[in-house]
Amino acid sequence: MLMESIHDGVTRYDLARSIAGRGRYWTAAYLVDGLLIDSGCAHSAPDLIQALVGEPLARIVNTHSHEDHIGANGLLQWGRPGLEILAHAAALPILADPRRTQPLQPYRRVFWGWPEPSVARPVVDGTIIETEHYRFRVIYTPGHSPDHLCLYEAERGWLFSGDLFVGGQDRALRAGYDIWEIIASLKRIARFPAAWLFPGGARVRQRSAAEPLVPSSGIRRAAPGGAAADLTAKIAYLEELGERILDLHRQGQGVTAISRALLGGPMWVEFVTLGQFSRRRLVLAYLGKNTQGE
Repeated sequence: MLMESIHDGVTRYDLARSIAGRGRYWTAAYLVDGLLIDSGCAHSAPDLIQALVGEPLARIVNTHSHEDHIGANGLLQWGRPGLEILAHAAALPILADPRRTQPLQPYRRVFWGWPEPSVARPVVDGTIIETEHYRFRVIYTPGHSPDHLCLYEAERGWLFSGDLFVGGQDRALRAGYDIWEIIASLKRIARFPAAWLFPGGARVRQRSAAEPLVPSSGIRRAAPGGAAADLTAKIAYLEELGERILDLHRQGQGVTAISRALLGGPMWVEFVTLGQFSRRRLVLAYLGKNTQGE
């Protein structure tokens, strides 16, 4: 399933597998000036390929290697010989052999599926990716995954945040995520003046009238509803939640008690993912214990 929209000249493709006639677990890909940022999941790959027919496509940049962001890489590269794919060096082995290097739990196979292999080149923090009209700076932003990248186009004020920022107030986290790295990475991208914030999921944010489009040495305070304000609010929420979790932990409360006290009742996603994505995982992350094996 695919929905298309345009924001400041950037085409956004919202992509999901259709189950019982409805899209489930949407993710976003963006096309601008021959550059595709992420490619959705394997189940939605045919829809994206069809939408890109007739579009000039020179390059793909993957913000990270999770299966819902690399799903059409292989098919696009097979159908367009010479198509360049760029990603963090740590992502390259996963892109080359997703089935062997990134085992998927049942819910991930159902919602997103196995991507086909693709060949990519590495990019590092600070790399400038040039298209015909734009220059995109690579910003290394680990936490959501060790290989996560964001892209920033300074002239237009476009900030592509992948899954580092998707909005909302998190009540759960997946195994393996590093919440302290996520907060540090959010603080880093918040220093780039964003006129438009393009997340890997959730809605596109535009700079509000109250937000100055000027560089900042720290986190901006701005009117609610804009790109910088939403980043600021997310950082503040995560930091405050962390302080409260650590305080309860110092008082001797356990993970389950802390989860119930601060994060509310059970969530359906906890059952669907068999606990891989849960309130408990979020608490463990703040305690530095959110490993895949915990």
